[in-house]
Amino acid sequence: MKRPEGFDASRPEPARPAKPARSPKSRGAAPHAAPKAAQKTTPEPRVTSPRTKPQRDASVITPTTQRLPRASRSVRPDAAARAELRRAARDRRKAERAEVRRFTRRSRNRKIGLIAAGGVVVTLAGLVVTAVFSPLLALREIRVEGASRVNPADIVAALDDQLGTPLALLDTGTIERELSAFPLVRSYITQTIPPGTLVVTLSERQPAAVISTGSGFALVDPAGVVLQESTERIAGVPLVDLGGADARSPRFRAAVDVLLALPPDLLARVDSVTAHTQDDVSLVLSGVGQRVAWGAADDSARKAALLEALISVTDPNQAGEFDVSAPTNGVFRPA
Repeated sequence: MKRPEGFDASRPEPARPAKPARSPKSRGAAPHAAPKAAQKTTPEPRVTSPRTKPQRDASVITPTTQRLPRASRSVRPDAAARAELRRAARDRRKAERAEVRRFTRRSRNRKIGLIAAGGVVVTLAGLVVTAVFSPLLALREIRVEGASRVNPADIVAALDDQLGTPLALLDTGTIERELSAFPLVRSYITQTIPPGTLVVTLSERQPAAVISTGSGFALVDPAGVVLQESTERIAGVPLVDLGGADARSPRFRAAVDVLLALPPDLLARVDSVTAHTQDDVSLVLSGVGQRVAWGAADDSARKAALLEALISVTDPNQAGEFDVSAPTNGVFRPA
């Protein structure tokens, strides 16, 4: 048998298996087919020379690693795919912003509240500064109301040093000191009207009587405050004779209580009041000089009503005396 090329001559050829001997009885019969396993022959190993490249057997399948084409990974998406990607990215960012707003809502509300409060404070501070220091709200006019016996021009002249001062910085102490110099001013109320007006509303003292002094006569109010002094008797108010006492005595208080209890039309007819004691007060009416025995200042309202009733039934030209010291029993005694 011829050796194939490439076999090493030094290696011994493997022994071939011996053919089985045929039986004499089987000559005339058809030979039985050998088993398939017996028909297979073991291939002879091929020995390659170091210098010779071994030939590949066509029946042997050599596994190979197949690689995907690179073009499939570098293919760019079309316009629709890119638009879908951008839309998905926008939706994702929008959802993330919504979540951030939802979780930070409380802190945002707190921040907004603080900013609003700060803005209000700054605005109020600016308004206060403007009201206090701005020349736009400076005093330019003084208006006097409620003055009948006091000359309003005198009040304006006393307060003119406040002109040009911002309304919020007016000196109330100076205003009080200037107005206290007017004895007829019992009380007052000031009101500022922007942009530059000061309104002074006066409550004047009302004269109640004239009392005799060592140098003449003094016009006093119900509290005994001297409103005016004169060397002659001041007309229009009753003359009070206190028997040498002053306006701080109980006699004066009793005489004033009687005068304040009289109705205006009856008070206008009183010419003088005499108070020897606080329980012995008498009046003299104008005209023919009718007298009134009043007594104490108690029940003065009832005595005044009784006196009006007696005067209404009495001849005004009849001299005499009305006795109302007992408020339940009045009497007129002709002179």
